[in-house]
Amino acid sequence: MSSPVVLITGALTGIGRAAAVIFAQEGAKVVVSGRRDKEGKALAAELQALGAEAAFIRADVRSEDDVRNLVDQTVSVSAAWM
Repeated sequence: MSSPVVLITGALTGIGRAAAVIFAQEGAKVVVSGRRDKEGKALAAELQALGAEAAFIRADVRSEDDVRNLVDQTVSVSAAWM
């Protein structure tokens, strides 16, 4: 693997958002997750503008089904990036 794939939950604000930006700047492939579609898609676009491969997956970590789906989709996205 040439660059790591990083999954960040709670990525839409604060420390999560800052971490996503830093990982993207450092060349990681970034999957960001949160509960708000509009903000999530905007963050993924911002990370892509920095040159990173990035995706947003909507998930609420309070929901076991959402977390399971988040992991499954992250694996699928990661495979597509390889």
